[in-house]
This record gives sequence, C-alpha cells and structure tokens, in this order.
Amino acid sequence: MTVNDPVLLAEVTAAFAAYERALMADDLPAMDALFHDAPTTNRIGVGEVLWGMEAIREFRKGRGGSPQRRLGQVAIAVYSDAFATVDAEFFREGSDRRGRQSQAWVKFTDGWKVVSAHVSLEGLTS
Repeated sequence: MTVNDPVLLAEVTAAFAAYERALMADDLPAMDALFHDAPTTNRIGVGEVLWGMEAIREFRKGRGGSPQRRLGQVAIAVYSDAFATVDAEFFREGSDRRGRQSQAWVKFTDGWKVVSAHVSLEGLTS
C-alpha cells in the first residue's frame, strides 16, 4: 500500500479546500455535495450529534452559517485509492481557543466525500 500517493493526495487536498471555502461562504449545496448522501454519514459537533445526511442538512439550514475561522495545522493522509483522513485545527474569528476537526473521506464514483466528521473546541466540559 502506498500512503499519500501524490495524485490522490492532491485530490483530497483540493476536496478539503473546496469544503473549507463552502463552509466559510455558507454554501449549503456545495457542502452537501462534499458529504456522502447516506443515512450512514454522520457529524458529531460541538453541540450536536447528527446521524445521517438528512440530519446534517437540517442542522446546516437552521444554524445560519458557520462561525468564521482560520485554519491552523492541517494533516491529510491518503491510505488507499479510496480512503483518506483530514485532521485540522482551527481558530474562530476573535478567539484564540483552538478547535479540532477530523474527517474520514471515501472516494465514490462521483468523487471524494466526507462519510464521518467530528468537530470540537478546547476548554468545553460536559
């Protein structure tokens, strides 16, 4: 197995960059297009647990956009011709509190899609 095949790494890097642009612009169709449209797709967020793409869509429609942020370190790893992970740290606008985002990406016939995502912020306790 080749880890981080340069061609595949470039594809996933471009898909993640497209997702980040869509997130910051609150471009719901573009974000939806980058998530696998299935009941098995999930997103665990700072204050929400979303099982299935329909729940993710409803959450996005209701929140009125993501808080603006800047990325810190981003680690992308491609483990096969169809599976990759993206881990990123981010900082919300006007705050030094670090956020974390992890995504699992799978390459389908229509391109790379997020199948699982997790978002958290430092300093939050339950």
